[in-house]
Amino acid sequence: MDYKKIIAERISQHVDMDKEQLEKIIEIPPKPDMGDFAFPCFQFAKVLRKAPNAIAEELKDKISKEGFEKVETLGPYLNFFVEKGDLIKETLNKILNEKEKYGSSEEGKGKNVIVEYSSPNIAKPFHVGHLFTTAIGNALYKMLNFEGYNAIGVNHLGDWGTQFGKLIVAYKRWIDEKALEKNPIEELLRIYVKFHDESEKNPSLEDEARMHFKRLEDGEEEETKLWKRFKDLSLKEFEKVYEILGVKFDSYAGESFYSDKMDTVVEELENKGLLVDSNGAKVVMLDEYNMPPCIIKKADGATIYATRDLAAAIYRKNTYNFYKNIYVVGTPQALHFKQIFTTLKLMGHDWANDCRHVGFGLVKFADKKLSTRKGDVILLEDLLKEATTKTLEIINEKNPDLENKEEVAKKVGIGAVVFAYLKNNRERDIVFDWKDMLSFEGETGPYVQYTYARAKSILRKAGTIGSECDYSKLNSKEEFELVKTLKAFNEAILSAIDKLEPAMLTRYIIDVAKAFNKFYNSHSIINLEDESLKNARLNMVEATCTVIHNGLSLLGIETVEKM
Repeated sequence: MDYKKIIAERISQHVDMDKEQLEKIIEIPPKPDMGDFAFPCFQFAKVLRKAPNAIAEELKDKISKEGFEKVETLGPYLNFFVEKGDLIKETLNKILNEKEKYGSSEEGKGKNVIVEYSSPNIAKPFHVGHLFTTAIGNALYKMLNFEGYNAIGVNHLGDWGTQFGKLIVAYKRWIDEKALEKNPIEELLRIYVKFHDESEKNPSLEDEARMHFKRLEDGEEEETKLWKRFKDLSLKEFEKVYEILGVKFDSYAGESFYSDKMDTVVEELENKGLLVDSNGAKVVMLDEYNMPPCIIKKADGATIYATRDLAAAIYRKNTYNFYKNIYVVGTPQALHFKQIFTTLKLMGHDWANDCRHVGFGLVKFADKKLSTRKGDVILLEDLLKEATTKTLEIINEKNPDLENKEEVAKKVGIGAVVFAYLKNNRERDIVFDWKDMLSFEGETGPYVQYTYARAKSILRKAGTIGSECDYSKLNSKEEFELVKTLKAFNEAILSAIDKLEPAMLTRYIIDVAKAFNKFYNSHSIINLEDESLKNARLNMVEATCTVIHNGLSLLGIETVEKM
């Protein structure tokens, strides 16, 4: 039963607003004793020329109360109290029947959504900062597919640009071939850092780098062969990290994929009179939008990543006819995407309104700033290994006889890191703290994992759940609040998709774990003489496991049965 739809339907019969709009403004009260749903009456005050409190009272007298325990007013709010027994029975039966599909829908059926995420730069380390885009994008990709959309995961590799000119200069001067074969990313980073050190003393190296990239754009054999080698070596290293994280993509079309598609974009811009000469460069002026010019071609004729992003957006629209085109890229690139989307609209592509930039913050360590140019990076693979090691140490201390300790430590440790990246608003910076991240108490991945394992342990001890079950006996505050929270799973996912904010789902999963632990600490589950009550509570435990498992899976986190 969709209570929001029912409430909206009944209110729509008495106010001049359609059901969809009414449904959007229905709220969940902050306290259970204020009801299960609340309808605010402020927006009708001007039209009806009445105080919101009076409107709430009138609606209370007019609408049908069928299916609700009671309907009350609290100031300008109309508060609905659902029939607890009906909600509990319906919700638990639905979860137990649908299992791994619970929470899914066909909301996005027939709609293609591009999700561009991860997108590391070739020949550079896959560091801790990359996990932000990878985790957010992977979660959005999974949620979209779960809700019926056809999500297309794109790894827009940074495999083009002047940095390859720099690498070619560095390779020709300082490469150690044995080191390159043994540890390619480390060696490529070493010579890349050396290039920047040396170019400060000898600025002509920058001119040489630009020359080599221009030759690469022109398809010269030597530069193309080196570029391909850098790319193949890098992808092999990146795949190791993606395998650890369980992350996959549908397309690896990076910047280089669009190298033969940019001339068409430049030609279209010229034909539409949008290109202007600026100190030898070709730009699109965006003064009237309070933005600096969008550079399309530099003075030396080389393209820039804006050109490639324009080509990529047009290609994606032509190829996938997307409903939405989402870019999970750091917040500092917000201006760049505003320029791209505005330029697309100036070109006459109104679908640019369906393009979204999903920004995110920085990853910070105490007294440490990350910089690829200085070689000061923390590799993501090393971080994930350290998370596993530290989690294993905690398990050895808390539960040394646990079976498959190493596998559990890997799932819990890596899950703890991913959970920490997705726990708060994506635009907030993350300050890395192992103690907080790996804690089994508080709002952490291990806390949720432990809650799941505890619930699974209860089910193992109980054995088979009997058929004699009476949900009407689940009448305590803790039981009702837990089931009401479980019911909100689909809504939490859809809200996360609507706001493009995985933290909304992460926070929801924390709420489920908290609600379960309140119930667990307040009530016996197995040691009951009343079989019908025991089975009802065990079904509620199983339903909780299903929701936590499904929720963590959408975040890209594996669950463990024992801890």
